[in-house]
Amino acid sequence: MGSGAFGEMPVTWASRTESPDGKTSPEELIAAAHASCFAMALSFVLGEGGNPPERLEIGATSTFEEADGGFRISRMQLDVRGRVPGLDEEGFRSAVEQAEQGCPVSNALRGNVDISVSARLEG
Repeated sequence: MGSGAFGEMPVTWASRTESPDGKTSPEELIAAAHASCFAMALSFVLGEGGNPPERLEIGATSTFEEADGGFRISRMQLDVRGRVPGLDEEGFRSAVEQAEQGCPVSNALRGNVDISVSARLEG
């Protein structure tokens, strides 16, 4: 039983390795889950610090590759952009680091997937 938020989402091997053609892959779904989880974690950290975000934009890209005779997700790149009134670049980067450590999806992937985060505070 799920939330019903998603309709039918066809998954194919070609959507993983060739051309999506309107279909998705497990790796794309994990990236989407990671981006949304990270956005929630960062919003929480910023709010608790007294600087609720005006806008956050999080993108996640997973790398799916062949390794050791099989396939795996080897990397997850999070690209974070935010507009946070009253916060400087150092404060934003600190909040991003805290969010990465507290994000449940980051924690589920940690140790199995190389996670990198690039962050930019917008004025």
